[in-house]
Amino acid sequence: MSKTIKKIIAAVIVLAALGIYYYVTIPAVNIHSAGFWQCLLFFIAAVTVCYVLAKTRHSLRGKGGKPDLKEAFGSLKLAKAGIALFLLVLAVYLAGSVLSSPIVNASRYQKLLTVEYSDFSKDIKEVSYRTIPLLDKNSAELLGNRKMGSMVDMVSQFEVSSEYTQINYQDTPVRVAPLVYASPIKWLTNQGEGIPAYIRIDMATQNTECVKLSEGIKYSESELLNRNIYRHLRFRYPTYIFDDQIFFEIDDEGTPFWVCPVKKFNIGLFGGQTIGEVVLCNAITGECREYDVEDVPNWIDKVYSAELLTRLYNYNGTLKHGYFNSILGQKDCLQTTNGYNYIALDDDVWVYTGVTSVSGDQSNVGFVLMNQRTMETKFYTVEGAIEDSAMSSAEGQVQNLGYRASFPLLLNISGEPTYFMALKDGAGLVKKYAMVNVQKYQWVAIGDTVQECEKAYVKLLATNGITKSGASGIYEQAKGKIASIAPVVVEGNTHYYVSLVQSEEIFDVNVADMTLVDIVKYTVGDTVSFEYEVSESGLCSVVSLK
Repeated sequence: MSKTIKKIIAAVIVLAALGIYYYVTIPAVNIHSAGFWQCLLFFIAAVTVCYVLAKTRHSLRGKGGKPDLKEAFGSLKLAKAGIALFLLVLAVYLAGSVLSSPIVNASRYQKLLTVEYSDFSKDIKEVSYRTIPLLDKNSAELLGNRKMGSMVDMVSQFEVSSEYTQINYQDTPVRVAPLVYASPIKWLTNQGEGIPAYIRIDMATQNTECVKLSEGIKYSESELLNRNIYRHLRFRYPTYIFDDQIFFEIDDEGTPFWVCPVKKFNIGLFGGQTIGEVVLCNAITGECREYDVEDVPNWIDKVYSAELLTRLYNYNGTLKHGYFNSILGQKDCLQTTNGYNYIALDDDVWVYTGVTSVSGDQSNVGFVLMNQRTMETKFYTVEGAIEDSAMSSAEGQVQNLGYRASFPLLLNISGEPTYFMALKDGAGLVKKYAMVNVQKYQWVAIGDTVQECEKAYVKLLATNGITKSGASGIYEQAKGKIASIAPVVVEGNTHYYVSLVQSEEIFDVNVADMTLVDIVKYTVGDTVSFEYEVSESGLCSVVSLK
């Protein structure tokens, strides 16, 4: 075999190895990508080693069985050149990493996120519980898996993805997750038609749906070859550095999409990561559209991951006086607490997390809300217990039952900053709800339903002189002349059923509640004013009487 053919074969082998490496690892061809530099180092090392080994073997054979010292010396020089190139590229990579780090760019990192100081009672309104997610991700996974188990036509072929994305869908907080192929064999037999459905869970009502599609999802994380969503994106956008996390969302018509944020590096080669662009990929057709981060459609809720937002806020809170102060003196250093949750405001999803000092005390100096679509960040000065303390306080009220609290949300209840959380049993099922006052975390109210919990909490505030009973602004109001009033015994307690003139509602007044006992003084024709909520039975349960 001639030398030329050998060289061609060697080149083909090296290129094939490099192609396989690229197909498997799919690094971005971009100097800002650490994967690109690692691929370049691998290529230099592989070529140098293969070429030197081949030359050395040939020189040792020599002509007539004698070693060719001249050729051996040449291969040694080539080895030195390859090693020098490898070390040069490695040095550039390491230098770029150091020069991009917060050690030498603390002030630039600190300014990556703009924080607006705002007023809690002004911005955080007393909202309807229909817009509050009452479940966390773990509870959603249980509901999703249970629903999938009931789909006998699909359960043997598909599973539910663990990526439950929380979004606003038609003004309702929901989590959505695509199905995935149960195994490579199941992929092989089903990939022609694609994934037939996705799971949608209403986080307020716990209603769980398996939404079947007229045409299957062809592009997903569970695809193995070219239709794998990451490989599909890489081949279309070879220079884009996509964020570590892409998001499965649905538009207002229920069409599934992948929201794929593109990293933007603001400091040096690898530092100061934010998001610069967004690629929107139709999960069914694979069609992609690009948007600048400022121009993404309003129905998209997830552009910035919660992890990225909390990392940016920690830069802002810890690097005010430089990098070494954040490590040593730690003057004025603030950081987020060890968890976060989501809340829906103004048709966007915001990340909530508390803010505490880096000293590790058990109190918050405030909390932040961070918009996952726009990166808008608001800080609220609300001093009180950290979330872990509130969770422990709530768990202490039901310690005989062994329930565990989910990470709380911060709500405005009667003008008071209040932690709201679900209490779950050992199987992860929600059994009760708890509200804990942020500033007085020993004030805890427990209820089997959200309404019972809120009612007990308002009474607790009234008992401690904070508010008047029934002062919460989330109840409906009713006023009018009494058309009829009648006492009824329900489960051993006396209730008065009241109807008003020109009103079809029936108001249920439980006189076991001492704040409502004055209803016995009223008769037909008297004018009365109620605050009430509609119960599951359809009756209007009165919570305050005026």
